[in-house]
Amino acid sequence: MSTLDWSQKRCIVLDMDGTIYLGSNPITPAVEGIVRNWERFDFRFLSNNTSHSPASYVQKLNGMGIPARLDQFVTPAEPLVLHLEALGIRRAFLVGNDDFKTYLHSLMPSLLFTAEEAECVILAYDTDLTYAKLATSALLLQNTKVHFFATHPDLVCPSPKGPLPDVGSFLALYKTATGRVPEKIFGKPDPAILAPVFARYAKSQVVMCGDRLSTDKALAENAGIDFILVLSGEATAEDAAREKRAPTLMVDNLGLALPH
Repeated sequence: MSTLDWSQKRCIVLDMDGTIYLGSNPITPAVEGIVRNWERFDFRFLSNNTSHSPASYVQKLNGMGIPARLDQFVTPAEPLVLHLEALGIRRAFLVGNDDFKTYLHSLMPSLLFTAEEAECVILAYDTDLTYAKLATSALLLQNTKVHFFATHPDLVCPSPKGPLPDVGSFLALYKTATGRVPEKIFGKPDPAILAPVFARYAKSQVVMCGDRLSTDKALAENAGIDFILVLSGEATAEDAAREKRAPTLMVDNLGLALPH
């Protein structure tokens, strides 16, 4: 495993849950490391978790002492909207909570959220999931002309008490009930989510940091950038040892990786 040349880096893309905090609990060394290097690097915050809007994350990070701004956030919603606009979709049935619905509408005001004549089903991390939503979306997907999109592929969402079912787990239910799988899944590990970062920085200037091998590490590899694996969330050192390609750096927490 190589070391990281921080002199070449200008932008740090950070996963959040499992990297900066666990649920509502901050990972103190990680927060201290970010604050310590705040003026040195351009921090970007990237999460597949579509149960919260960027504004909610700003408030959460600010409450932990990190002076995050809205323009620093990267989410699966942006490439999703670009795709919907490219297809000319204007009516969608959303399996998602109100926070994500509000954010999606802010990005695409022309999108109508309705089951009537819906052109697509969008599956997000719905923390207010109901059987009615499952039933309505499943019935819509019986029509093969209705598109099926998912905001991200994460099987679980980490929490202080243990992993919770996320979109990837929901997708198994939809495949069983409808035979459908999404025609496109956004978010990590699809490198398209990093387009705003690469519009400003060369890949050699960017490093990704996260706690998941299947999304964070895979994203870094797909995008061709360095990757720091932190062991403060999902992945273990044993998990990393089974990977064909080692992360650029592996540390117990983000604070140990960032310059002092």
